[in-house]
Amino acid sequence: MRRRKWLASDDFEDAIAACNILPGPASTQLAIYCAWRVRGRVGALVGGAAFIVPGLALIIALAALFLEASPPRWVLGAGAGAGAAVAAVALRAGAGLVPASWARSASHLRWAVYLVLGAAAAAFAGPWVVLVLLACGAIELLRPWRTSAAMGLGGIVWVAFKVGALSYGGGFVIVPLMQADAVSNYHWMTSAQFLNAVALGQVTPGPVVQTVAVVGYAAHGVGGALLAALIAFTPSFVFVLAGGPRFDRIRGNAKARAFLGGAGPAAIGAILGVSIPLARALHEPWQLGFLAAAAVALLLLRRGIVQTLLLAGTAGIIAAVAGAPLPH
Repeated sequence: MRRRKWLASDDFEDAIAACNILPGPASTQLAIYCAWRVRGRVGALVGGAAFIVPGLALIIALAALFLEASPPRWVLGAGAGAGAAVAAVALRAGAGLVPASWARSASHLRWAVYLVLGAAAAAFAGPWVVLVLLACGAIELLRPWRTSAAMGLGGIVWVAFKVGALSYGGGFVIVPLMQADAVSNYHWMTSAQFLNAVALGQVTPGPVVQTVAVVGYAAHGVGGALLAALIAFTPSFVFVLAGGPRFDRIRGNAKARAFLGGAGPAAIGAILGVSIPLARALHEPWQLGFLAAAAVALLLLRRGIVQTLLLAGTAGIIAAVAGAPLPH
């Protein structure tokens, strides 16, 4: 943006702040907004599609490989290896957001409470995590001591809508939402397959929200994947096209910043907390070793997420070929 001089620095900062306040994938919304500023509504549609479609096509192709009826043993090993590292990825993602959010907080005590509430909701009450995030934002917004003023396609539509329009914080915050529906409620996937889906969402280009396409594929094939992606990403286009002209005011709005002060740390807590159900979904002892190794690589050695997942997947292939038991 700076090199092409499409946006001023202040405009770009306004866009980042506004996209972080909106529900849904902030990275997608930011790409749509930047394209809208350059070429209006047509630019927003083209730019947003260019951001989403390549990764979506790749993740659907990988979903077809990983979710086929009898995938080769090496494919199962790759999925089991990469899936074992996903909980560590969630910890890395959440930890990376802590310093800036802590520095912005008006009260470190309330920040810590919101963080714990979000973590507990993601770890133990996945389907309700959105309500917890909204409640934390509402508490900070309204507190009196403020100094300033069905199964099948129907099920796919509902799950994707929650991911795209109701999941404040984006990223790994959506994982407990999808896990509860895809694994427990609708039984579209096993826990091991869901871990594979989250790993695919990390190693393919584009936002983590594209994981919903794998869930849609598991439920209803390619048509379900495309439908899930369409429903999940449509709210981002609507939010940006409707609110883009007001992004500068949103950033400076005291109420919006207050809501973010409560919902922000809760979302970070949810990202950290989701590592617990992801770790519980591991079935084989060797996967726990992979998880420990990934945690060291990501949190202590600061290796890249994609690099770590690819290495874990490669190690999983080796373990599978060597005869290690595989999760089902």
